[in-house]
Amino acid sequence: MAGERGPTDLLAGLDPEQLAAVTAPRGPVCVLAGAGTGKTRTIVRRIAHLIHAGHVSAGQVLAVTFTARAAGELRTRLLALGVPGAQARTFHAAALRQLRYFWPRVVGDQQWDLLDGKLRLVGQAAHRAGVGTERETLRDLASEIEWAKASLVAPEDYPAAVARARRETPVAAEQVAKVYAAYEAAKNAARQLDFDDLLLHTAAALEEHSAVAEEFRDRYRCFVVDEYQDVTPLQQRVLDAWLGRRDDLTVVGDANQTIYSFAGASPRPLLDFTRRFPEATVVRLERDYRSTPQVVSLANRVISAARDRPAGSRLRLIGQRPNGPEPTYAEHDDEPTEAKAVAARIKDLVDAGTALSEIAVLYRVNAQSEVYEQALAELDIPYLVRGGERFFARQEVRQAMAALRKACGDPPEGELPAIVRGLLEPFGLTAEPPSGGKARERWESLLALVELAEELVATDARADLPRYANELEMRAQAQHPPTVEGVTLASLHAAKGLEWDAVFLVGLVDGTVPIQHADGDDAAIEEERRLLYVGVTRAREHLALSWALSRTEGGKRYRRRSRFLYGLIPDNHPTARIAATRQRDTRPVMGRAMTPVRYCRVCGDKLIGTMPTKLGRCESCPSDLDQSLLDRLREWRMERSKALKVPAYVIFTDATLLAIAEQRPADRAALVAISGVGATKLDKFGPEVLSVIDAATRSGGL
Repeated sequence: MAGERGPTDLLAGLDPEQLAAVTAPRGPVCVLAGAGTGKTRTIVRRIAHLIHAGHVSAGQVLAVTFTARAAGELRTRLLALGVPGAQARTFHAAALRQLRYFWPRVVGDQQWDLLDGKLRLVGQAAHRAGVGTERETLRDLASEIEWAKASLVAPEDYPAAVARARRETPVAAEQVAKVYAAYEAAKNAARQLDFDDLLLHTAAALEEHSAVAEEFRDRYRCFVVDEYQDVTPLQQRVLDAWLGRRDDLTVVGDANQTIYSFAGASPRPLLDFTRRFPEATVVRLERDYRSTPQVVSLANRVISAARDRPAGSRLRLIGQRPNGPEPTYAEHDDEPTEAKAVAARIKDLVDAGTALSEIAVLYRVNAQSEVYEQALAELDIPYLVRGGERFFARQEVRQAMAALRKACGDPPEGELPAIVRGLLEPFGLTAEPPSGGKARERWESLLALVELAEELVATDARADLPRYANELEMRAQAQHPPTVEGVTLASLHAAKGLEWDAVFLVGLVDGTVPIQHADGDDAAIEEERRLLYVGVTRAREHLALSWALSRTEGGKRYRRRSRFLYGLIPDNHPTARIAATRQRDTRPVMGRAMTPVRYCRVCGDKLIGTMPTKLGRCESCPSDLDQSLLDRLREWRMERSKALKVPAYVIFTDATLLAIAEQRPADRAALVAISGVGATKLDKFGPEVLSVIDAATRSGGL
């Protein structure tokens, strides 16, 4: 096979740290791999090296990751290295395969069907529990059930678990527990499984049936886990069941990129790996081959400000590429203006030669995409919304794949790309692209299929139409689409694992980054910081950060740029606006800017610690608290929490209420200046809080 390599070739071109990871002996290996350090390359080279060196056969290797796209990428690269027999799957895909095989021995009757989606059963369960059945509510309830199962939390334990985690719930925790229990009962009565059941039943089969465990462990001897910082307790339980008492395990991860805690993920297994395996080989990959030194420097400054970085997560990226442009910062009056400015800059990049597919606009929540879709459309710039319609679900792609499969029976002669192009011409693949609209989107999809044929020929000289059709089928199952020309619009979470030449990080205001509901929870705030870090590290060369002071055109400009940007923006930049009131300190420390520093409103000293920062005063300075106002604020908060059916701290934390009662803000500007009152909470609760303060003032309470 073209592209097949021997053991020596597999080691060519590796840096010293990558080489150490690839050639580490069998047994426990932990690779701490920073963003852009070549972790996927290291993983596949390690697997291929173990196989070519005779340490393990290809069929005995199981590599698992968290997305079908990542698993597809691993399989493609392993194929190019001449090891097609190694398994690379998601946790769920691997578990499904195993469960189907072992089901007759473990259960003994007809296999249960896999649920396509859980909303219908969740809706029935919610109705029985007396909970609202609006579609948004059902989605939130489904997410809570998924979190509980991923966290190994049973329905009866759910209220206590969310209280410990200080987790915001869509309805009262007791009601969620009732819906969860009713959902499980309905699902089991219908003899159906959801995706989490695949993992639960697989773990149980291996834990409770020694013959099943023995057969599985005889088949698979070597395990590799990618993105190990995202493992959930349930996935770790499955991994433990796979391993048994063995230790032939390689894990790769970066605690700085832990951004899925809301779904139950935890970096703790990664950070505790050497405690579990004291003899483990640990390799740190810190050479960043993706981004320019300017982007790398900003990424390091973003993550170095984190307050909760365990020693094992302190990777400091070292840029390996030539210098590039400095990241840019821009403040706008409103979101439409911000979107138009971004679209104009994208047009400049495209005119200068940057491919559309190498540009991304990243935001915190999907609702932010609309204004950017409109701005790009006005300039006739094609775009793709990641998380929208899947590539292989498009009508033209399904039609094309059907035609390609049919032609495999009597394939035309010629080179594969030319054959594919000829077969796709009837579906709209003209020599020149249409001017725009749906016809252009259809044309781009078909062209992507031709380009995929060109890629396959480049890696496999024997590639023919049947092999190509099989590759398409595998990619469709793995949801691993080819590249389509168009600017990518995606959430920061959806951007994980991807990279572009140019990245625009937009909407960077408090209340969005960090998200409003993270306020009052230090761990949640730090996860939001890691999310920004992930966004920064997606950029290879061009990086732009921007924010808008108002949501709507002509609206009041009361927003504040994200707190994460303080200490990052150069002092001489127009948006820095360093106030004479010393709202922050930017004196250099150890060659980098300090993190934001606040000062006591009583004595003027620097504030140290979460509570003094939130109160705006040193703990030793006198408090001007009005207990009557604090009591009124607490009564108001209790009424609102009951009305919204959320815990009281979701409205405002005790510390934020205390700060409000001490500082007694008289207007929106003063209220939003208090730590814990973001733009979203200001919109939702600001008028009511100011009304409570005003009523207390008029009644003589202040």
